[in-house]
Parts: sequence; C-alpha cells; structure tokens
Amino acid sequence: MLKIFRKKEGQKGFTLIELMIVIAIIGILAAIAIPQFIQYRKRGYVATLSTDAKNAYTAAVAYCVDNPNVTGGQILIAALIKAGYSPSSGVSTNPVFSTQDTGVITVNGFSGWNLTTNYAVVNVVSGVMTLTPAGI
Repeated sequence: MLKIFRKKEGQKGFTLIELMIVIAIIGILAAIAIPQFIQYRKRGYVATLSTDAKNAYTAAVAYCVDNPNVTGGQILIAALIKAGYSPSSGVSTNPVFSTQDTGVITVNGFSGWNLTTNYAVVNVVSGVMTLTPAGI
C-alpha cells in the first residue's frame, strides 16, 4: 500500500526556497556586521591605551605633588601604582622621566589587538602633556 503524504488542513511549514532566502539574508547581514564589529573593537582598544596613558600621567603628577623631593628617575610604575594608577588588562606601562616635569610614558597594548600602532605615548615637557594615541 502506497501512502501519500498530504498537507492536512491548517498545517503550516516553510518551503526550501523560503529557507534558502532567509539563510542568504542572514549571510549578507553577517558580511556587513563582522567588519564593523572588528573596527568597533579596535576603536575600543585605542581608547583603552589613550585613557591608560592619561591616567598614568595624572598618577605621575599626583606622585610628584605628594613627594616634592623625588627625582625623575624615581618615577617608576610602582610609584604610579602607589599614586593610584591601575593599568587595564592587556596593557603594560613604562614611565621614563629625566626630571619631575619632563619625561615619556609609553603604554603598550596586547599584540593580539592587531592595531597598526599598538602603543600610546605621553610626552611631558616642562609639565605640559602631549598625547600620541595608538593607531587603528
């Protein structure tokens, strides 16, 4: 006996072509969204590096105010942490000061962030800060 499957009254479903169209639309949306998401993450990494560099500078100034007799060579990462600086995850900070108001703070990001310039630099000359941000 041959049994024929027929749609019962009120039974609903999708055809193969409808499912293929939905999959194609999802693929197109993903092709647009994924590169945008990658750029969004990179902009976040650049912001992290810039913010950490500014925070390190603020901590260096606070440390110098609290310790007026300190020399430039004594402003190290431990001094910045003592003054309240807390580096972000995946970031390393390297302060190099020749005097209290002249030096360079370099903040390096994790290499997996894939930025063109994976570091932000704060140049301090006569107490004036100049920030060079990382590059996307």
